[in-house]
Amino acid sequence: MTPRRAAFRLIGPALALGLLAGCALGYGPVQHSVYTENPSCNPAPGSVAPDSVSPAPMALPLFLVTSRLPDCRDAQSRLLGFRADQLRFGRFAPPLTATLADDAKRPPAMAIVHGDDWWAALGSEAEKRGGRVLLYVHGYREGFATVARDTGQIARLTGFDGPVIAYSWPSQAMLQAYGADEANVYWDQANFRDFLAQLSEQAAVREVVILSHSLGARLLVPGLEYSDRVAARNSGKFRTIILAAPDIDRGEFDRSMANDLLNNSQIIAGRRIHIYVSAKDRALETSRQVHGLPRAGKPDCFNPQDPLLVAIEGGKPRCYPNAQLAAAPSPNRVSALTIIDTSAVARGITGHSDFLRSAVVCRDLAATMRGEAGSGARTVTPLAHVFRLTTQRQSSEDEDRIACRIGS
Repeated sequence: MTPRRAAFRLIGPALALGLLAGCALGYGPVQHSVYTENPSCNPAPGSVAPDSVSPAPMALPLFLVTSRLPDCRDAQSRLLGFRADQLRFGRFAPPLTATLADDAKRPPAMAIVHGDDWWAALGSEAEKRGGRVLLYVHGYREGFATVARDTGQIARLTGFDGPVIAYSWPSQAMLQAYGADEANVYWDQANFRDFLAQLSEQAAVREVVILSHSLGARLLVPGLEYSDRVAARNSGKFRTIILAAPDIDRGEFDRSMANDLLNNSQIIAGRRIHIYVSAKDRALETSRQVHGLPRAGKPDCFNPQDPLLVAIEGGKPRCYPNAQLAAAPSPNRVSALTIIDTSAVARGITGHSDFLRSAVVCRDLAATMRGEAGSGARTVTPLAHVFRLTTQRQSSEDEDRIACRIGS
């Protein structure tokens, strides 16, 4: 064990307590209305065409929806960690040279556009690409610069052929602000659910592939439940749902999955949920210490008699989200939920972002988005819906960088 890993294990409990305590948010001397006084924060319809927000056509190729407060006082607008009074829409370009080790604090190229223009541009782009749209919802400790970086990387590594949307909520981008991020996620659920329902109602959008990371699952799960209720005729558009290291109570997720997300009607409509989990996820271990119960993204066991327990030779047993907790069991329920355990191919000190760091996981994620049954690195387990990603040898940093399209 390296000194850095040993140090993390020693400070883990103390870190959990620190995260629980959180920190007070400083709002600074600037009134929030001052940040948005410039018309660039609130453009009129047609005042800035989405495809011409930069001198080069489509120089800002990715789509943005955000509940962050924008700062439009300078020529280059930025997104802050404060809550905004409304959802805003925009376009942005990912920083192609930023690596995962880079904090990416430089503001990415971004422009806010009127909602009508944004929806029209999204519909036009979706129509050209067969109606498929990718929506990414980020997790804890992310500023918009890192969100832009990761969204661009996801688009590259998956080769997604269609409009890519980043939904950015007001994360504080600070290690000690977990409590504030958690509060902001709950605050933003109404904004996200309304956006998701509106997205499902777009005629040009025929399928939305959704990828959430970490705390983003706590926006996605209630958002899907709401959209399924208020726009039930369109819920079949949300067929591919991917949760990477979801920081959500596993029991809560099981209940939501059984009652709403994967009920019989959703399974018949073609919905499939894929969850990437890791026993080496130290961030979710900290979250478990904070909350006292297992997270859906880390296969910890709470009940020693758990029917979802899988014994691991030479290690702790693992327990996973339950594919059978439905009032009306369906023979297709297991195949509608797939758990991919990345423990054997985890990367990084925290093991919380394997979908952006590990070559094996990146290839599997790309295959999942293409509708394929994994990348060939999956091995079966005693549970029909659980697979482990394995490899004959550990990939090199160069292989990880190339497969995950890091900084390229």
